[in-house]
Amino acid sequence: MSDENTNAYYKDKVVLLTGGGGSIGSELCRQLAKMKPKQIIILDIYENGAYDVQQELKIVYGDKLNLEIEICSITHRKALEKVFKKYRPQIVINAAAHKHVPLMEKNCIEAIYNNIFGTENLVNLCEKYEAERFMMVSTDKAVNPTNVMGATKRFCEMIVQSASTHGKVKYSATRFGNVLGSAGSVIPLFKRQIANGGPVTVTDKRIIRYFMTIPEASQLVLQSGAMAKNGELFVLDMGQPVKILDLAENLIQLSGVQGIKIVETGLRPGEKLYEELLVKTEELDKTPNKMIFIERDTALSKEEISERMEILRKACDMGDDLMAKEALRKVVPTYKTPEEMNQKMGA
Repeated sequence: MSDENTNAYYKDKVVLLTGGGGSIGSELCRQLAKMKPKQIIILDIYENGAYDVQQELKIVYGDKLNLEIEICSITHRKALEKVFKKYRPQIVINAAAHKHVPLMEKNCIEAIYNNIFGTENLVNLCEKYEAERFMMVSTDKAVNPTNVMGATKRFCEMIVQSASTHGKVKYSATRFGNVLGSAGSVIPLFKRQIANGGPVTVTDKRIIRYFMTIPEASQLVLQSGAMAKNGELFVLDMGQPVKILDLAENLIQLSGVQGIKIVETGLRPGEKLYEELLVKTEELDKTPNKMIFIERDTALSKEEISERMEILRKACDMGDDLMAKEALRKVVPTYKTPEEMNQKMGA
């Protein structure tokens, strides 16, 4: 999927990758390393993930790749600024985020701090240290979100699009669905359940999801970032939806283990039955890559974003997750309850 233009774009550039030790982040590092950048800085709060990628890339590239690791949270403004000051990155790719839907339902303040305030820190530092490009890794769960995770990512998209109207940096965000085999993916869970003799748990037999492999998603993220002019919200074509029940049945069959039952456990907090179809081609603009589209969206002003950030800050300062969730509903108008969305979809 990668093309000459994409390779040429990242060649000889200083690239900072936040969340670089995660499933998508580490694959972005692998893909970038092939493009001969001047330097890759992997920034992550989880040192084991960052260490694993570092060792893997050292084995493959040795001294040919200029690779640095920085252990730091994107919520820690001072530590983050030190990294920007030291390396002066030209391209910043933000893959750092709390992504686990049910866990973030219970940890709303943490999700807001990490996903929203962390993104705000990065955007401000990109402007201050004159980065060329800021790319945000987003999710299909940001479309009409029914959960904290999706709502925070939707607000991050709003921050990025607003910054594109008044900042000097070129901004873009790229949305895609579930990635096969990522840390939070359902497949490793099913495999563990099969290895334990079952049962395999499915939250609802009607549930459908869009899937893509990690290398595919990562290549398309890099490609969309390279083609961005400014302010685009890219949407990846995730192909055909997959019934999670079929996925479970296929994995059981492939494992060859007999007598494994599938049990329905009920939808988890914040969970949708059907992910929104990302690619309604009649409403999207095309790009040179048939798997990448651009969503048309109106950016908020700098003042509107500041006002909404203040609402979130005040709510988080109260230390009450329910108040934080209410504040999130105020600032993300499309944020609905799963019940509202599941009913609307005829579930």
